[in-house]
Amino acid sequence: MYEQITKSFNDLSDKLIGWVTTFVEHLPNLAVALLVMVIAYFMGRFVSKLARRIAGRYIEQKSVTRLIGSVSAVIVVLGGLFLALGVMDLGKTLNTLLAGAGISGLVIGLALQGTLSNVVAGIALSFRKNIRIGHWIETTGFAGEVIEIKLNNFILKEADNNMVIIPNKTIIDNPIKNYSLTTRMRIMIECGVGYESDLEKVEKITKETIANSFDQIESPDEVEFFYTSYGDSSINFLCRYWVDSESGIEKLRAKSKGIIEIKKAFDKEGINIPFPIRTLQLDTGLSLIKDASEEAVSAN
Repeated sequence: MYEQITKSFNDLSDKLIGWVTTFVEHLPNLAVALLVMVIAYFMGRFVSKLARRIAGRYIEQKSVTRLIGSVSAVIVVLGGLFLALGVMDLGKTLNTLLAGAGISGLVIGLALQGTLSNVVAGIALSFRKNIRIGHWIETTGFAGEVIEIKLNNFILKEADNNMVIIPNKTIIDNPIKNYSLTTRMRIMIECGVGYESDLEKVEKITKETIANSFDQIESPDEVEFFYTSYGDSSINFLCRYWVDSESGIEKLRAKSKGIIEIKKAFDKEGINIPFPIRTLQLDTGLSLIKDASEEAVSAN
């Protein structure tokens, strides 16, 4: 019994001595590995700031620039970790870490597939020059000003001041109408005049009114006027003209002003804009039958 205890104690002592000896032998490598990790840490901070600064020149979204800086720092630190493990002759540990990282990445990717797709879409949106913060866009049934493009969603402020949060993947997968990409916009006004109106005079007054109210410089930008149909109470027409506009609100204002000016001009010239009229015809036969029935009763 005593011999077994002594043997076990000696084995434990030998292992401890071996570990200490190995530690002392690898102490220079450990110092070099620690030095590599410290250098990698400070290099990661420097690369992160540099990457954020460079990305900020091309990307307006701060969240995306922060992500790029963080990813750059992580890459540098991971590179330092792999170098440190190599210095300490821990190649097998390095291979194990790489295999575990691959499996973990696959599992995380499958679990966060929707979130990661929105993040990738957000990064893609941040590099698009045709969609910027401050633009007025219309997509998926919503229209408003782009307030922020985050990593996972897209924020619009509608004309009624309500905020609409749309997943980035939805923005990427659907058409977008961007009113801010062009400085000129065509306005269309539909109206009608009475059948008694002089149609040539109506056309002339409408064109002159719009041309005096909005700047129509180039020949393609001339005011267009077309009669479109015979209505129940009016002869309908369509007027189209160009305005300087970069948002849906300015378009609405220009259309409102055009309607007001046309109404003023028509009132001044005595041109009637009729409203729907319904004519009711009463059949007098009912009253005659009623009178005949009353006479028959009085005779009896």
